[in-house]
Amino acid sequence: MELNRRQFFKVVAGLSALALTTKEARSYPGKFATLIDLTKCDGCKDEPLPLCVKACREVNKHRFPEPKKPIQPYWPRKTYEDWSDKRDRIDTLTPYNWIFIQKVGVDGHNLYIPRRCMHCDSPPCVKGCPFGALTQQPEGNTVIDHNLCFGGAKCRDVCPWQIPQRQAGVGIYLKLMPKLAGGGVMYKCDLCDERIKRGEEPACVVACRDRLKDRAVYTFGDREKIYELAKKRAAEESLFIYGDVQNGGTSTIYLSPVSFEKIDAKLREMKARFSMPVKVANRYAEEINPWGKAIVGAGVLGLAAGIAGAIFSKKNKEEV
Repeated sequence: MELNRRQFFKVVAGLSALALTTKEARSYPGKFATLIDLTKCDGCKDEPLPLCVKACREVNKHRFPEPKKPIQPYWPRKTYEDWSDKRDRIDTLTPYNWIFIQKVGVDGHNLYIPRRCMHCDSPPCVKGCPFGALTQQPEGNTVIDHNLCFGGAKCRDVCPWQIPQRQAGVGIYLKLMPKLAGGGVMYKCDLCDERIKRGEEPACVVACRDRLKDRAVYTFGDREKIYELAKKRAAEESLFIYGDVQNGGTSTIYLSPVSFEKIDAKLREMKARFSMPVKVANRYAEEINPWGKAIVGAGVLGLAAGIAGAIFSKKNKEEV
């Protein structure tokens, strides 16, 4: 990503406005939601890889990171996160894999759980990002602007499911403070934002329906109707719901024949990288300190502006 003087100050101005605001990010009620039915998912056992995973990777591959190497650690860390040599992994979330199928055996049931961003109603990742790189869309999904992300991973720290994943060696921090701040860019499912804005369904939803027809695992549609369908089926079929109250409510709803307390306990027993906690409070609904956020954001951005200004000034003198 090339960044000239004019582009840099345009970015700084935009980030400063976002960092200095004392209001919480707007929380949309959510127009769309996805119902994921664990009674139907078999992990695409007859396919080389799950079709929802394949479709997601295909649709988003043009946005996958291509890090500049050698990657340098940034202060105060002595390490960095690099998934570029493991981009073919499909058994976990990575900057190159935004959905995966998690297998767990509970009470005689072999469950296959598609895991991706939950797209919370009141997303702590949006409220916790000091640079405004994350936004919540009118459709209810959350999106990371890769051109603004410094890779500080605050979004992952405050996410109850630790969904966003970081890739070093890419992003705006390389142009501003490669040794002092940042760490790369964060990546996650954005619910195929461009597709749903065109009136299309997410790629994972379409791929699953193409394979299973009326037995499809995913149902995507109007938020209220999805919630009504989930509650109706849970009551009629003695199923358990997940995502309707966790973290204040989400746009990703699961139905399971086994309680999610048992599912989460088993995942923790397995020491799985991603769990499914049932009691999930939204920490930013009570703990967010907008003034603290403004001060930190403004301080970092001021430092960025000062450093970059000095760099550009020196460059101009050398060119004279």
